[in-house]
Amino acid sequence: MGTCPVWLTVHGLPIVLDGVWVERRGAVLLRDVDLRIEPGEMALFIGPNGAGKSTLLRLMHGLVSPARGTISWGGAAAPPPSQAMVFQRPVLLRRSVAANVDYALRCAGVTRAARAGRILTALDAAGLATQARQRARTLSGGEQQRLALTRAWATHPQVLFLDEPTASLDPAATRSVEAMVQAIHAQGTTVVMSTHNLAQARRLAQRVGFLDAGRVTEITAVDRFFHSPCSPQAAAFLEGERT
Repeated sequence: MGTCPVWLTVHGLPIVLDGVWVERRGAVLLRDVDLRIEPGEMALFIGPNGAGKSTLLRLMHGLVSPARGTISWGGAAAPPPSQAMVFQRPVLLRRSVAANVDYALRCAGVTRAARAGRILTALDAAGLATQARQRARTLSGGEQQRLALTRAWATHPQVLFLDEPTASLDPAATRSVEAMVQAIHAQGTTVVMSTHNLAQARRLAQRVGFLDAGRVTEITAVDRFFHSPCSPQAAAFLEGERT
């Protein structure tokens, strides 16, 4: 990867969930969630399959509406425009690598005069500058995920949501993506991420949240979570991973 660009530090406004329930077709996906994501933090959520991690991230990103309870972004009832989400499987346009980043910048209202420099800077930082003209969908899996992150990063988001971004990647590609996530966070962006990888949570998280059957049973500092989880559900999950 190239040299990390020095950009203006941004901060995600507090995201506050108060008694939130999410339902779909009669099924409860999240139940009675009370949560606060602090500005500039790196929070990772773990839990078994179907626990509600993806739904929680989509809720905080504004893609899902609560059936009950409230969610606010810096006290406002609508999410800020300066946020982005990267999914487990990258959603890329049938265009070149550079054109994918350009599209995101245009949607963010960046002027044409400013876009070229931003694109080159972002691609260089991600180690993708030499592939700028290559069709995005011909990249390897790890490169596609780095492009998805680059596209989000180039818009200088206040908040970045990552839904298991390394789940299908090999160890080398995983480390490359993690390095990008850490660089983005170092610029001041609030990062909220879901993962099944406990070692990854140890490496990246400041706080770890645990979900079980749609409930956030705890969210606490990473060291405390792994050494003395508060909830029996989290303790059982960690014990199962160790055996």
